[in-house]
Amino acid sequence: MTRRRARIRKARADLAQIRRRAYRVLEEAPRDDLPSLIVNRLLVALIGLNLVAVVLGSVPSFAATFQFEFAVIEIVSLVVFTIEYAVRIWIAADRPQPNRRRPHWPAWLAYVVSPSGLIDLLAVLPFWFGLFVSADFRVLLVFRIVRFLKLARYSPAMRSLLDALYAERRALLGCVIILLGATVVAATVMHVVEGPVQPQVFGTIPDAMWWAVVTLTTTGYGDAVPITPLGKVVGGLTTLMGILMLALPVGIVATAFANEIHRRDFVVTWGMVARVPLFAGLTAGEIADIARLLSAQTIEAGGVVVRRGDAGRSMYFISAGEVEIELPSETVRLGVGHFFGEVAVLRRARRSATVTAVTRTHLLVLEASDLHALMERDPRLAERVNEVVRNRVGQERVGPRGDIVAEELSEDDT
Repeated sequence: MTRRRARIRKARADLAQIRRRAYRVLEEAPRDDLPSLIVNRLLVALIGLNLVAVVLGSVPSFAATFQFEFAVIEIVSLVVFTIEYAVRIWIAADRPQPNRRRPHWPAWLAYVVSPSGLIDLLAVLPFWFGLFVSADFRVLLVFRIVRFLKLARYSPAMRSLLDALYAERRALLGCVIILLGATVVAATVMHVVEGPVQPQVFGTIPDAMWWAVVTLTTTGYGDAVPITPLGKVVGGLTTLMGILMLALPVGIVATAFANEIHRRDFVVTWGMVARVPLFAGLTAGEIADIARLLSAQTIEAGGVVVRRGDAGRSMYFISAGEVEIELPSETVRLGVGHFFGEVAVLRRARRSATVTAVTRTHLLVLEASDLHALMERDPRLAERVNEVVRNRVGQERVGPRGDIVAEELSEDDT
C-alpha cells in the first residue's frame, strides 16, 4: 500500500512537472527556450495559414482548385487549436495565484471566461458543431477570421495596443458618448431644417441620424445631402465638428500606445540594469536614473562592438541579438538580457578582448562619463557605487590593460 501511494505521489509530481513545462512553453515563452520558440512560431504560422486560406477560399477559382488543401488546413487547424485550448485550460492552474493550495477549477474557470480564453473557444467550438450540425458556411467564415485575434497572444505590439485601449477605456467611452450626443443633436437640427423639403431622407430623426453618422465620421457617401442654404450650413458645421471629434480618440489611443511601449521597454531595460553586480544594492529610483542614461546602438552581423586594446569608456546591455567575446582562454557567447564591459564604468582600462556581433544586435550603451556625471549630482548614488568599486575591483581578475573578464559576465554564464 505504501509503495502504491509512493507511485501515485511520484506520478502526480511528474504530471505537475510536465504541466509547469507546458506552462513555460505556452504562457511564458522565453526567447532563450528553443521548444517555446518552435511551438509559438508554428502556432503563429498556422494562424497566418488559416487567414490566407480564408481569403483565397472566397475566390471561386481557388476554392475549386485547392478544395482538398483548404480542407486539410481546416482539419489540422481544428485539431491543433483544440489541443492548444485544452492544454491552456490544464496549465491555467500554474498561473500566479494568491493561494497555491486552492482547487484548480477556479483557475480553469478564470481562463475560460477571460478574453483570450473566449477567443480560443470561438476559434474551435463552432467548427465542432459544424461537423455534426448543419450550419451556414458564412457564419463559420466569420469565426475563422476570429482566429486572427489569437495573434495578440504572440505579438507584443498587439498586446501593447490592447493594454493601451484598456487603460484608456473610460476616456474612449466618453468619446463614444459625446459622438452619440452629437449625432442626435445634428440629426434633430437637420430634421427640422431639411425634413419639410426632403421628407424621404430627413422626415424623421432616426432617418436623419444616418446622415449625421456618415457626416460626423467624414465618410460622406452622398446618398443624403442637404439642399437648402441653412441645411448646407448645418452640414458644414457638422463636418467640422466630426473632424475635431475623430481627432480626440485618435490622440488618446496614440498617446496611450506610445506610453505603453515606453513603459514595456523601460521595464525590460530596468531589469537588465538591476542584474548588473556593479549596481547591486541600489534603490529602484537610482537604477531608473541609470536606465535613462542608456543610448541605443545597432551592430550588423559580423560587426565589431569593441576591439582588443581599445580604451574602455562604456558598458553594453544586449536587448536583441547575440555577441561573441573572444577571451584569452575561451570564447563566450552572450544573448538577450546579458551585459559586458562593466569594469569600464569603474576604471578606464583598455579592452582585453574583441566583441563581435553574431547576428544583427541591438545594444543599450552606458557611457562611463554619463554615470560619473550622475554620481556627481547624486552623492548617495556615488557612495553606493564607490562602495561596490572598493569591494569588487580589488578582487576581480582585471589585468592592467584589460576590462572584459569572466567575472563581468552575468552569473548564469560564468
